[in-house]
Amino acid sequence: MIEKRDIKRIGKYLYEIPTTHRDDMRVSARIYADEQLLEAALSDRSIKQLVNTTTLPGVVKYTLAMPDIHQGYGFPIGGVAATKPPDGVISPGGIGYDINCGVRVLASRIEREALAPYVEDLLQAMYHLVPTGLGKGGIKIARRDLDRVLEQGAAWAVGKGYGTKEDLARTEARGCMAAADATKVSQRAKDRGFRQLGSLGSGNHFLEIDEVTEVYDDEVAEIFGLQQGFIAVQIHCGSRGLGHQVCSDYVRLLQKAVRKYEIELPDRELVCAPFESPEGQDYFAAMAASANFAWTNRQVIAHWVRRAFEEALAGKIPSWRLTQVYDVAHNIGKVEHYTMDGKRTRLVIHRKGATRAFGPSSKELPKVYRDVGQPVLVPGSMGTASYVLVGTDRALDLTFGSTCHGAGRVMSRTRAKKTIWGEDLMRQLRQQGIAVKAGSMAGLAEEAPQAYKDVARVVDVVVGVGIARKVAKLTPIGVIKG
Repeated sequence: MIEKRDIKRIGKYLYEIPTTHRDDMRVSARIYADEQLLEAALSDRSIKQLVNTTTLPGVVKYTLAMPDIHQGYGFPIGGVAATKPPDGVISPGGIGYDINCGVRVLASRIEREALAPYVEDLLQAMYHLVPTGLGKGGIKIARRDLDRVLEQGAAWAVGKGYGTKEDLARTEARGCMAAADATKVSQRAKDRGFRQLGSLGSGNHFLEIDEVTEVYDDEVAEIFGLQQGFIAVQIHCGSRGLGHQVCSDYVRLLQKAVRKYEIELPDRELVCAPFESPEGQDYFAAMAASANFAWTNRQVIAHWVRRAFEEALAGKIPSWRLTQVYDVAHNIGKVEHYTMDGKRTRLVIHRKGATRAFGPSSKELPKVYRDVGQPVLVPGSMGTASYVLVGTDRALDLTFGSTCHGAGRVMSRTRAKKTIWGEDLMRQLRQQGIAVKAGSMAGLAEEAPQAYKDVARVVDVVVGVGIARKVAKLTPIGVIKG
């Protein structure tokens, strides 16, 4: 068990567990937090999990915990680690079961007051068009098209009329990882994902109608298309059953690789393989295919959200159309280049419950954002605010271009269901002026605001460190939960 006395404070919002803490640590472990968030992290196994990640072969510099850290599988959620090929490994636990769970934000020119009479109609149209809930299906596609989705990503959806080329430009990696190989995805995974494209799922996934209630940087907000008093939409979901099955498959398969390559691990949940080994490459190709499925999924959902806006608002509000701000992943593995010891170095970056936060120097950003930096989307818990931030070049030096991904849980789903009544929560949200559609009251209770950390506190840490800057605050007026 990690205790507070094991942790050294090295900055206002930065703590470190040095390599002297355990003999098997290859690098130190760093935690971005304030005192309250650190105490919350010490209440579960997340910091021990972070220390375990420092033992991975090929890990470099340090492993990192964002301020929304909480316990996960193998890696903590809110964890970031970089490994250096050829010896450096790739670990499914460092990416997660919901591969490319991520967020998309759409902006509008609809004023909050103008939408007020139609919020319930709009929410009902969205609920009708976007399938929600465990196992619920999406659009019908031919079996042969699923492989195209896995290898082409969101461009497949745009080619079928689900969105625009501008959406692709404003999506991380343009919605496609080229490393994807559909043949590395099991038939079981394909069967699970086949009828789920364009569906929200369950758990913490949501659709949300928001008002931009605060703007902190007028210039950047204007470039992003966000304006105070106007409506925005958030889409939060991932790769559904397909990604979960891919992770399950490779957690099992890589157990053999651990033995084959004689990798010693303090926790079997850190199962991994050298990135450049056949096993590591197979997992990376399947993970990339799952990521492409998730980007396509959010692309199709965005199309249905736009259709809902048209159905509910056309003829009532003149400017009902939506433009994309950005789409960013927060459970993903990427090959990226960073300067280490004065040399440009190829690294495998694991981001699990962590969002990419590239600054204006990045050539990966669309032209429209290269003068300011990448939009960073940080959803809060249901009934609380969310934030749009912008990445900084400082993040490239401090966190491998990474920042927080949300509020972070402080209460398990099981505990939340035992202590919170969904009907009471529904009533409280409506009293706050938030319309709600939910598949079940138990599912609603799992995602209650009190089950999460204070997202404003989390954001203040990453802003205080300088790895992101505040752009706008989004406050919910309508929520759909799976």
